[in-house]
Amino acid sequence: MKRLLAALLATGFFTGPGWAQDGGVWLQVEALPTLNRAENRARAYAGRFDAVSGYALDGGWYGIALGPYDSAEARRLLSQLKAQGAIPGDAFLADGAQYRGRFWPVGARGDAEGAQAATSAQTQEQTPAAAPARPEAPAEPADAPEETLAEARASEAALDRAARERLQVALRWAGVYEAGIDGAFGAGTRAAMAEWQRQNGHEATGVLTSAQRASLLEAYDAVLDGLDLAPVRDAQAGIGIEMPTALVARDEVRPPFVTYAPSGDLPVQVLLISQPGDARRLAGLYEIMQTLEIVPPEGARGLDARSFVIEGADETRATHVEATLEGGAIKGFALVWPAGDEARRSRVVSRMAASFESLPEVLEPGEVPADEAQSVDLVSGLQVRRPLRERAGVFVDEAGSVATTVEAIAECGDIAIDGMRGATVVMQDAGSGLALLRPASPLAPRGVATFQTGVPRIDDKIAVAGFPYGGAISVAATTFGRLADIRGPGGEEDLKRLALSAQPGDAGGPVLDMGGAVLGLLLPGDRQEGRMLPPGVALALESEAVVAALEAEGIAPQRTEARGQNTVEAVARRAGEMTALVSCWE
Repeated sequence: MKRLLAALLATGFFTGPGWAQDGGVWLQVEALPTLNRAENRARAYAGRFDAVSGYALDGGWYGIALGPYDSAEARRLLSQLKAQGAIPGDAFLADGAQYRGRFWPVGARGDAEGAQAATSAQTQEQTPAAAPARPEAPAEPADAPEETLAEARASEAALDRAARERLQVALRWAGVYEAGIDGAFGAGTRAAMAEWQRQNGHEATGVLTSAQRASLLEAYDAVLDGLDLAPVRDAQAGIGIEMPTALVARDEVRPPFVTYAPSGDLPVQVLLISQPGDARRLAGLYEIMQTLEIVPPEGARGLDARSFVIEGADETRATHVEATLEGGAIKGFALVWPAGDEARRSRVVSRMAASFESLPEVLEPGEVPADEAQSVDLVSGLQVRRPLRERAGVFVDEAGSVATTVEAIAECGDIAIDGMRGATVVMQDAGSGLALLRPASPLAPRGVATFQTGVPRIDDKIAVAGFPYGGAISVAATTFGRLADIRGPGGEEDLKRLALSAQPGDAGGPVLDMGGAVLGLLLPGDRQEGRMLPPGVALALESEAVVAALEAEGIAPQRTEARGQNTVEAVARRAGEMTALVSCWE
């Protein structure tokens, strides 16, 4: 890409070193919500383009731009680079008025020409990478006299932008600063410094002396003591990154992951992510990562065409995952950290993100070793998260509403119908044991139940569809038995007794006659007042009770009184079409 821009310059595409003849415009290619991500993306663009700049934006975001260029030439360049796929399709021309403090190139100062000045109070705070401190005025010896205010101002003036931003981060960590990390010591930063001085027994001048700055930064860095954060270059993965080398050691390689497992008692884990790919494979990896047991389901996450970030936390762990697509390779990392240690975890994540470097090598996809560790519940050696329970249900309308049992959805944080999470509970009745679910968005079931409202004959052959092996088999299995009684064991009119060997995963599934009509819903084995039924005995909530409940919720179920006689294959096929897998998640 640099060769392309050089050729364009040689042909007069740009107007020369001064670029803009009419005030100039920028090609804004990306905007990121955090400084460390913006710096990483700016670094990637700088490897392909000249004239890459980064500026703080309003609302706490950070923009990456090329330029400035002459307006007419900038429009031509924008069109050409979009057509070549060299910049995102949503890149646009910007006049620079929205650009605040400049953060790229590293060490650059000043705003874009024509940009308005930004104060620290105008920008929503974002946490930058905890980069190593730039050289600053040396700390005073412990027995040296305190600097005067004038001397403190002079030593502060010698700080570069990175050192000033690091002080703001440390003030934020100390709990006295909530504004933007911009290196501009405005009213908000001065007030934070004064508050820190008051809390630590110093005169509240709002200007930290060299010794006070050193004390603040020493306390800020103390949480990392004992972690041995150090650069690691993994040649096989093609990744350079800082990681807590005192806590993890390189373990196995199972593409697309290189695992650094805990080396001590603290359950910390690092995964390096490396694989060839494109936007489609990036999106697939994003979905797969969220199924892993090490990534709790609760937390912020987001995906775009070139990168994703996943945060997950529960009572045992907090996990951060990020990956970027660049040059046909997907590279990233995951950090798994024990819960309740957010101060250290967030600092380690920042250091890892800031130090991340993509090297030329990439892990090539390969077969999982044919050993005893193979399992359908593993992805590249990592355990996939499993639901609390998996039960059956029956589709009762064309929109995908499902009737199942109350037991199937008890204490669920989330409910999935055939793998689609976010189902809502429309109705549940503890007395009958019936529950009705509505999918997060309309489904198109292959079959919908037709309820038998005629009276069946005792000893008729019946079938039950369900998931005795949970979701390991995606299509419902069918078990055949007979109708032992048209009432329950105690003469209950709303129950039917079955002579059939059912499994827990069958509960909630349809009980069908040999014409394929639904006689009722199979109930859990402990339905009868907390008592387990003997082997070979099962109960079903009869169809009339199910139909009445559905009608009360505005659903008009299909009915029949016809008595058919199909083959077991035809009944099994019909049962599989109308039976849904209901998964209960924490």
